[in-house]
Amino acid sequence: MKKSYLFAGALAALLLSGAAQAHRQWMLPSATTLSGADSWVTVDAAISNDLFYFEHFPMQTDGIAVTEPDGTPGRIENAAKGRYRSTFDVHLTKPGTYRIANVSTGIMGSYMLNGKRERLPRGTTKDKLAAAIPAGATEVQTAEMSNRNEIFVTLGAPTTTLFKPVGEGIELVPVTHPNDLVAGEAATFQFLLDGKPAAGLKVTVIPGGIRYRDSLGQMDLTADKDGKVAISWPEPGMYWLNATIGGEREGGNAAGTPAAPRPDAPAGPPQRRASYVTTLEVLAP
Repeated sequence: MKKSYLFAGALAALLLSGAAQAHRQWMLPSATTLSGADSWVTVDAAISNDLFYFEHFPMQTDGIAVTEPDGTPGRIENAAKGRYRSTFDVHLTKPGTYRIANVSTGIMGSYMLNGKRERLPRGTTKDKLAAAIPAGATEVQTAEMSNRNEIFVTLGAPTTTLFKPVGEGIELVPVTHPNDLVAGEAATFQFLLDGKPAAGLKVTVIPGGIRYRDSLGQMDLTADKDGKVAISWPEPGMYWLNATIGGEREGGNAAGTPAAPRPDAPAGPPQRRASYVTTLEVLAP
């Protein structure tokens, strides 16, 4: 899968995707299950307050990659960026399940130089880390961060070939296929963190259309020892799912925004940060 090493965008995604935050990033497909020889999906991509409404920022599409059912790379077409949203199309030419994803990774951290704590520049990656730390730096503290925002669409019958984990960040391994969700029926998903079951991972699920509801309708779930969560869908519709780790650090706040270190104590080492976002369609029984 193609990777986008856009540190700034990924960091923004981590800060914006938490359930406690007003702004949420998302991709919304025009359909998740299709049939026919010439099928297309149009995807809206944005960062907004109300889920699946356009009123804040468009999402960048440069790093979006398509994986076809057999694992080969696909592509987005007709990409456009507006004031409040981005849009693009995906042509489904093979039967099975496609992944449409924006995956980004990077390194964050800091070091001491000439008695002052400096932070690594934005865009630092593993291969650039050595060059980003100047000679004479001490107390170097680094941590990896990764963000995965993905959706799944299926032409014909669902397939599972592309769900093989890559072992980086938070990944969803479906027990229940994400394009086979029905209201009133429980679905089970397994989450991995860096290739291992994400035991205790906090997962948030929110149905779309919150602008027209008095209640957010949020479901807060915790993965079991195998990284699995069971979700019961109360009604048909589009749902936003998010899981995030590492939103708090010494010298920072619970929202994940680093606070200025105290003069008498340097900021603590950054935690491993990872975020996962997907949009799921639940059908009527």
